[in-house]
Amino acid sequence: MNNSFFNKFMPKEPKFCDLLKQMAEVSAEAAILMIECVKCTDYEAIVGYAKKIKVYEKKGDNTLIVIFDELNSTFITPFDREDIHNLANCLDDVTDYLNSCAKKIVIYRQKQLPESAETIAVLIESASKMIVEAVHGLTSIKKNAKNIRQICADLHDIENKVDDIYEEFLSNLFANEQDVKEIIKLKSIMRELERAANAIENVGKIIKTIIIKYA
Repeated sequence: MNNSFFNKFMPKEPKFCDLLKQMAEVSAEAAILMIECVKCTDYEAIVGYAKKIKVYEKKGDNTLIVIFDELNSTFITPFDREDIHNLANCLDDVTDYLNSCAKKIVIYRQKQLPESAETIAVLIESASKMIVEAVHGLTSIKKNAKNIRQICADLHDIENKVDDIYEEFLSNLFANEQDVKEIIKLKSIMRELERAANAIENVGKIIKTIIIKYA
């Protein structure tokens, strides 16, 4: 733990928890829009959802910059600087991958996605809500440790489910789709959703590390 001696006598900065909450909430809002984006079959509406997701992606980037600036200028932090840095980066990754997915849907003009896309998007949205709860809980780690540990375990389970769905999607795609362009487009779009789920699990791993250190 960094600054372990001084931490006993000096106030900790609450701003980092607030900023991390903001990043978690940004990811959760983007995840809600992602569900609508993958369900939609109207191209103009898809473009609209993608633009909204991009707004949240920019919000996340801006908050990430603030966190990094604050890490460079703050003496006492609520937990290790490296953990704050890594958690902020992983939260940003979730939104980045959702934005990348929406962008590819628009670029490829993909009006129809497999049912598994919505299934994964719903799982991501559910996991994003859990992350918001977990990050909120970091403001009182000892009190919320048990609940946060369970959330981290649930995030791991969700990522495993997404992996299974993604692998089944790939198997069906290569078995049934004859159009090479369609294979490339669908695989690329679904890969971004799978990456978002991986980033969510990474968020859970970092939060679990924080709990181990401080609970």
